[in-house]
Amino acid sequence: MSTAPVSIGVAGVLGPATIAQIAAAAEQAGLYALWVNDTPGGDALAALHEAARATETLVLGTGVVPLDRRTPDEILIDAAGLPEDRLILGIGSGQASGPVLAAVRNAVDALRERTSAGIVVGALGPKMRTLAVEVGDGMLLNWLPADIAADQAIEAHAVAPGATVALYVRTALDEGGMPRLHAEAERYARFPKYAANFARLGVSADDTVLTPGAEGLAAYRASVDEVVLRAMTASDDAVEYVRFVERAGELAAG
Repeated sequence: MSTAPVSIGVAGVLGPATIAQIAAAAEQAGLYALWVNDTPGGDALAALHEAARATETLVLGTGVVPLDRRTPDEILIDAAGLPEDRLILGIGSGQASGPVLAAVRNAVDALRERTSAGIVVGALGPKMRTLAVEVGDGMLLNWLPADIAADQAIEAHAVAPGATVALYVRTALDEGGMPRLHAEAERYARFPKYAANFARLGVSADDTVLTPGAEGLAAYRASVDEVVLRAMTASDDAVEYVRFVERAGELAAG
């Protein structure tokens, strides 16, 4: 696998204005894409509208919109007007109950009928990973060391050679971001489905992050099709994120 492009991921709670500043900096730094987590109080698609106005070529993605919070119809309404040629609609099952795989499949089909944007699925277990590349354009992975991400990418490409495998990697590029990075790892380690996955894989959350110096970034770039550095900064000030983006651009080019 060739060296993957590097992107940045941020939380929607930063707000559209701050995210637009980050997007402009990411494009200037030569990063591939901006991914925005859709969270309670943080509307990823609203942020991407501002990011689209601030950029010309940067790929824009939602990472991801949970289907228990927005239906495909609502996603399409909120995405209307975004440049489909550089838009990736990332969706996930969220806390949906019932037959989750069927719900995700139906959502991908509904989106596919009405948009030319890319569609990826946030995937954890093997059944969801297979579904993501069978019906979508690819999958978005999370909380994996590079070697396991590489194995999962190989499995995905065996099912669908043209599928894209992107990976979120929580990353602090200076010491100021380390407390938030540790807190994020501890928080996810307590989520039942992630705790079970860490146990199944024989890794800890701390085994899947990048710390200042970003040793291990090359291994991640060799393992998947896109590496999304989920920015862990000292604060949510736009200046901190722009500094992160500039450093990420240097690492991607180095």
